[in-house]
Amino acid sequence: MKTIHERLDAIIPEIQKKSFRENKGLGNEVGFYIFDYEPEYEMLVRDYIEFLVEKFKSGSGGFKIKEFDLYEIMLTILAEKGFLAKNMEMEAQKGSEYIFKATKKALRLTDSNDLIVQFIRERVAKDDVIFLTGVGKAWPIIRSHTVLNNLHAVVEQAPLVMFFPGTYDGLELVLLDEIKDDNYYRAFKLVERY
Repeated sequence: MKTIHERLDAIIPEIQKKSFRENKGLGNEVGFYIFDYEPEYEMLVRDYIEFLVEKFKSGSGGFKIKEFDLYEIMLTILAEKGFLAKNMEMEAQKGSEYIFKATKKALRLTDSNDLIVQFIRERVAKDDVIFLTGVGKAWPIIRSHTVLNNLHAVVEQAPLVMFFPGTYDGLELVLLDEIKDDNYYRAFKLVERY
């Protein structure tokens, strides 16, 4: 089994491949990849992503990395709509389950005008590589398989890597190695664990 450091070091050669950036050789599937990792390495992975974003910031490698933290996007949208303070008050009065449902509705998750998907689509250029982060922080309001399914139709020009704290076996997503998120079979593993 590869160490987390070996796997992180393998990201740069993978994303620099021309075939990766052009989404070629994938049986006409959109270039969606998952980098799954043991949840205890969350802070290490976050630091490495920050390093990668900075490294490719100028676009000198022919592309830029655009990181989208699902949790931060959710907070931004709720704040812009004036819902953030209301959500906190409502949660105190009606409980977490109620606020999870209300937040999903406010974000229009799974609708054709999903605000998370719109946020990402409006900020992606042709030569970008998309990094999706914050999967664990945004759960259970935002589910990783839902975001991937919704992005499939709108983000075709840029490859996407979702950093997933848990296990992805090519079919099943298991968040934090405990919570079965749902089946998702359209993504490729960016770097194998073995």
